[in-house]
Amino acid sequence: MSSSSSSTKDQAALVESSKRAAAFQAVADHLLPSYTRIGVGSGSTVVYVVEAIAALGPSVTDSMTFYPTGAQSEALIEAANLRLQYINKLAPADQLDVAFDGADEVDADLNLIKGGGACLWQEKVVATAARNFVCVADFRKLSDRLGKAWKKGIPIEVLPIAAPRVLGELRAMGARDPQIRSGLPGKAGALVTDNGMWIIDAPFAPLRLPSDEGEAAEGEWTVDALADRLIKIPGVAEIGLFSGKNGLEVASGAQKPVAAYFGMADGTVEVRKAAAAAS
Repeated sequence: MSSSSSSTKDQAALVESSKRAAAFQAVADHLLPSYTRIGVGSGSTVVYVVEAIAALGPSVTDSMTFYPTGAQSEALIEAANLRLQYINKLAPADQLDVAFDGADEVDADLNLIKGGGACLWQEKVVATAARNFVCVADFRKLSDRLGKAWKKGIPIEVLPIAAPRVLGELRAMGARDPQIRSGLPGKAGALVTDNGMWIIDAPFAPLRLPSDEGEAAEGEWTVDALADRLIKIPGVAEIGLFSGKNGLEVASGAQKPVAAYFGMADGTVEVRKAAAAAS
């Protein structure tokens, strides 16, 4: 085996172990035995979240019901012999106690880019239905500004017939070569989401935070301003920016996590906690 292939395998193993460490600590800190309704997101890190939940044993999990964000998390829940239910069965007056999900990138204010796996719409529905949303990721997802580490662009779920016009709007807003996501290698043409929509990936300049000083250059956006503008484009169903308030600031509808857990390259777990509402 060559040294380069050995190094690649070592790096892959490091990433997986970091994901697992973050997932187990997040579950230990945020899944209280009294909880009965739990959201389960999508992505490679969530595999370890479900493993950590199942490791608690039936004496804890038998009183819990788990709500997936898509086919992958549904399969994980069933394979772990956990009770499955769907978010459309949750009464409007009820909330999930907690939801665990990953991210493609997390900035210094705990804004997220999500949707690399094309489940962003369901992920946002589940996250905003939870009293507490907890993000679990590895060290590669940690960034000071969205768009610095995740170069593929902000995932945007769109109505197929509107896609050409949405692309035009995005270019006018400063997006750098936005593209309809391909379904290859499994499917020719555009990727089709669980909702029958397409995904556009729209790269922008790194997104500014309110704390950033100086004038914004042409084509630069703050996270919240871009999120507000994108969701108002006709034909856009949902966007992969999770921004605004967290569950400590609002009683319901929070898109940002109350905490983000990052498995680090040295084997430790870094925890970043959200700010509470101002008094």
